Amino acid sequence: MERRQLKRTDLLYPDLSYKINGILFDVFKELGGGHLERYYQKATALGFRNNGLKFIEQYHVPLVYSGEKIGKYFIDFLVEDKIVLELKRGVFIPANILHQVKKYLISTNLKLALIACFTNKGVVVKRILNIY
Repeated sequence: MERRQLKRTDLLYPDLSYKINGILFDVFKELGGGHLERYYQKATALGFRNNGLKFIEQYHVPLVYSGEKIGKYFIDFLVEDKIVLELKRGVFIPANILHQVKKYLISTNLKLALIACFTNKGVVVKRILNIY
């Protein structure tokens, strides 16, 4: 009988993504739903530390127009210098958040972002690719 492969091979950074997802699910399993984003962020940072992942919390990205800095973004997490991670509460991801995360990818010249939504029933992770 042929054995099926469980992991997808067509994903960008599959091993790192699976590790991040596992940490996010562990955070939800222990904390449950209904908390403020900042508590999920603190717990996720602890999960990253405990699992030996390199990350920067509240990563600063300048917004530049015509060669001049006109503003700045703060990304929840930059993980292993590869993946942008944004944490949210609730099931629905508004269009402005999707647009903002795409801007993060373009500004950092990174290829993958994850938006993790902590709901009352679990955590839902959406992958966003930078195709520009």
